[in-house]
Amino acid sequence: MNSVSGRGTDAADSRDNGLDGPHPVDRHVGLRIRMRRKELNISQERLAEFLGLTFQQVQKYERAANRVSASKLFEIARALNTSVAYFYEGLAAGDELDAPSPPNLQAHAFLLTSEGAELATLFPKLGRSRVRRKVLELVRAIVSSEVESEPVVETARPQTLSYEAH
Repeated sequence: MNSVSGRGTDAADSRDNGLDGPHPVDRHVGLRIRMRRKELNISQERLAEFLGLTFQQVQKYERAANRVSASKLFEIARALNTSVAYFYEGLAAGDELDAPSPPNLQAHAFLLTSEGAELATLFPKLGRSRVRRKVLELVRAIVSSEVESEPVVETARPQTLSYEAH
């Protein structure tokens, strides 16, 4: 139980910020846990074993489905060879947390995926800024073409599966 609020530490308690889903701080900490783990090429299973947890619990921490206690965050920092402060780096000031911006939440959600975490790890390793700009241009072009080519939804008849004899 949380001694201040008298509540537990599950995701439902994170909703006191007026949003559906975890609190932005919990999301940020979970994202940083995942990013650090990926940087070190440590599996969720291996981290869980070190912490005496199941890999599902590590998944819940990384997705911010469960809050990480202070003592557990200390253990995670030790396991990932970093400081506790690392998990809070880049966090917005208190006033900014009260007014979430949907694009930022989308970015956090993407970074919690395996592709997002890998991209976040590899992209900064592109040494030349010209190459980074070209990669961004490529991604923008792909997104633009996908948006333009989204199919028009037909309401005529539902599709059915057809089976061919072999």
